[in-house]
Amino acid sequence: MKINIETYNKEWTGQFEKIKTDLCSILVKLNPKIEHIGSTSVPNLAAKPIIDIQVGIENSYDLDKTIEPMINNHYIYYEIYNSVMPNRRLFVGLKDKKYIRNFQNIYSKGDLIPHEKINQLRLTHIHIWEHGTDDWHRHIAFRDYLREHPEITSQYESLKKQLSTKDWKDVNEYNDAKNSFIKTEEAKAILWYRKNNDAIIS
Repeated sequence: MKINIETYNKEWTGQFEKIKTDLCSILVKLNPKIEHIGSTSVPNLAAKPIIDIQVGIENSYDLDKTIEPMINNHYIYYEIYNSVMPNRRLFVGLKDKKYIRNFQNIYSKGDLIPHEKINQLRLTHIHIWEHGTDDWHRHIAFRDYLREHPEITSQYESLKKQLSTKDWKDVNEYNDAKNSFIKTEEAKAILWYRKNNDAIIS
């Protein structure tokens, strides 16, 4: 499969705000903290047109309380990835919620995810974890670092455009190909973030 990388679109910010309003209503009982992360949150950075959002809740033991309301509001739950990141709950939102009827509500271990079909309809990834954890700050650090370092943003964009010309088994294989660059710059981002914020990231 090919990875669709698009020129930065100012409408991505508006899409985030709309989804944020939806999530605030769905998860109101958990008092969520919601942030736009990933490439679509960085001005002038080309990206897959998928809005990555992280939602922070007060306690990790409430993570499973997010599952039912999210599914009831037509988000797909990727339980299959809990074994990789047990402190996160990952959901996918589609461009139109009516498409949910074409897919399972939950994809668990052993299920075959129809990546190509979902990718055609995917609007957003929702990452839910405890607010203030290392994972929470790591995503904020990388986002803010890219926003403040346009030369790194340019390098990242060039890499993504280069990789987008190749054929990939799935989006996970594409992400693995970016991993070395991301981990290197993420380490720098965390050091930079520590100097500019009170947050402590291990």
